[in-house]
Amino acid sequence: MALLLSQGSLVTAQPIDRKAVVQRHTIVNKAFDSLSSLSVGNGQFAFTVDVTGLQSFPDAYAKGVPLGTQSEWGWNSFPNVNNYKREESLRSYRLNGRDVTYMVQTKQPERSKGASDYFRQNVHRVQLGNLGMEILLKSGALATLQDIQNIHQELNMWTGEIHSTFTVEGIPVDVVTVGHQQQDVIAVKVQSDLIRQQRLRISLRLPHPTGEWADDGNNYKDADKHQSSLVQQTRTGAVVKHELEGFTYYAAFKWNNGKVSAAQDKHHFLITPGDTDNSFEFTCRFEEKVLPAAIPGFAITMANSKQRWEAFWKRGGAIDFSGSTDKRANELERRIITSLYLTKIQCAGNYPPQETGLTYNSWYGKPHLEMHWWHGVHFALWGRVDLLEKSMGWYARVADKAFAIAKRQGYEGLRWQKMTDHDGNESPSSVGAFLIWQQPHFIYFAELSYRDQKKQQVLQQYKDLVFATADFMASFAYYDSITHRYILGKGVIPAQERFKAEETFNPTYELVYWYWALTVAQQWRERLHLPRNKKWDDVIRQLSALPVQNNMYLATESATDSYTNPEYKTDHPSVFGALGMLPPTGQVDEAIMRNTFNWIWNNWTWDHTWGWDFPMTAMTAARLNMPEKAIDALFMPVHTNRYLVNGHNYQDDRLRLYLPGNGGLLTAIAMMCAGYDGENRGAPGFPKDGTWKVKWEGLKKMP
Repeated sequence: MALLLSQGSLVTAQPIDRKAVVQRHTIVNKAFDSLSSLSVGNGQFAFTVDVTGLQSFPDAYAKGVPLGTQSEWGWNSFPNVNNYKREESLRSYRLNGRDVTYMVQTKQPERSKGASDYFRQNVHRVQLGNLGMEILLKSGALATLQDIQNIHQELNMWTGEIHSTFTVEGIPVDVVTVGHQQQDVIAVKVQSDLIRQQRLRISLRLPHPTGEWADDGNNYKDADKHQSSLVQQTRTGAVVKHELEGFTYYAAFKWNNGKVSAAQDKHHFLITPGDTDNSFEFTCRFEEKVLPAAIPGFAITMANSKQRWEAFWKRGGAIDFSGSTDKRANELERRIITSLYLTKIQCAGNYPPQETGLTYNSWYGKPHLEMHWWHGVHFALWGRVDLLEKSMGWYARVADKAFAIAKRQGYEGLRWQKMTDHDGNESPSSVGAFLIWQQPHFIYFAELSYRDQKKQQVLQQYKDLVFATADFMASFAYYDSITHRYILGKGVIPAQERFKAEETFNPTYELVYWYWALTVAQQWRERLHLPRNKKWDDVIRQLSALPVQNNMYLATESATDSYTNPEYKTDHPSVFGALGMLPPTGQVDEAIMRNTFNWIWNNWTWDHTWGWDFPMTAMTAARLNMPEKAIDALFMPVHTNRYLVNGHNYQDDRLRLYLPGNGGLLTAIAMMCAGYDGENRGAPGFPKDGTWKVKWEGLKKMP
């Protein structure tokens, strides 16, 4: 059933023509732009291309949206020649009368610095390979990007197909690129008379990891540090082996008519199509080990992509803003559709994703668990909770590491990691080690799963992790016998990362999240017919009140200058999370939050914020019955709120894509349309003045 917001009333409407909505936002490139590269993928693997439909000019895109080839399984470590131990990066802090160790970045002594640097850098995600075209000009020289003329490229998100056309010296080239939705396979069909003239060939180059904070996938300088070889070749395919310091993987090819040879430079292989036709089809499967299953051909991969993408778009939520007179409606719809596509190919895997997904490394390719909320919650609210649950399974696999952190610090239960890797190892971080707002996320995810299915099976599946998560939260709260209350901190950096850990306690957002999550954990016990946990109830009952000054909520109780110190008016205005990301808990006074909202809106240093701050602001505005401000927040003219032609949320020249912004947008829109528990206004995030025609279906209410 589709619902339509019309003149402030909800009415039943005809089902949304989902294909029409998606395809009216088909992405079109007509010129080179390093920020407009396009991707195909399946959530576990992604492949990003330039205007040729392949990765022909990686250097030109390296400081834009890079031409990455990344997978969930592709990780490498440089040799630990100094035999560093993780515990060497621990530092002890005196907090609440006892010593607590944290894994941080250190400068002294030299041995500790070496250990923290090494384990921050290793493991790092691998750029698997650069798969492009080499085209020879009539002169015999290689074509450059300037020789690629008459560009027209489209990404049809309904089918997951990139269709690229261009000319070189007047000769047309037609390229179709698709990704298999169940295998790490890229399939390509190239048509051009250049093939028959033996002037077009396919190039595979295997880069070496940079070991830097970012890896743009074009490091060919360290040729002697790794090995590559052609280990198999037949008339219809080949297998290339790539050996790094601690990791080996393969690129397995299938084609209709061609041969492969090693180029003169190392780690470079050339596939030359036969000269009897002007068409060449090939597929490439990247794999950890040589797989026995046959590599699917182009036709099979194309059919798989079309079928699976159509199924994706036809299930779950959909939105249609056609008929709206607000000039921003079409752009908002575009951002929604492209964000749905991007989060499906970049974030819907078996692990929490990194903030730049499967395109290029940020923070060495490692995920940040506090960002998992922004990467994953929207899947549940858009009726695709199974895509969130895929990565929820990771928490059980790394629970032993979370238990070890809590035990080392003298707490009960599981302390969830912040900056981590797929094995759950904690990465040294002088900020991340002190963050706590990732801790309740698993309870939030589990509750979304239960709300979606209302099954005892869900309770049984996640109860142990929910309870162990709550155990840490209750033991982390420090009981002050003088004021007779539980305090969060000292030893905390809030979501607004502007406060010193050793001085900070009782951040507003984290206090509310603690209260909400412990309350939900108790509800889980009751649903399972278990007695309430007394310690949890003690913390819920005696948790510190939210800090208020001048009738506004402070960022933290310990920072009474939250609104006068310029340093504290930057970064995330995370106090909004207390009534935006989270529902009313009885702690938040809406009048005080409204005062806080208005002050932050008018005084914040918005050009020093992040992409998810704008949807968070929109959600708070919606809960405060300020729909005009909710829309305005999503369109605030700030560079970190920019959405590129390809749909990526751009931050700056370091983070040219930022998927928490895309996921946050989808979360906010779901809530702005479908509402939240106890809300009866209908589409609470949209003005009721008739300028917005909001039609939606399949969305879930937010808690």
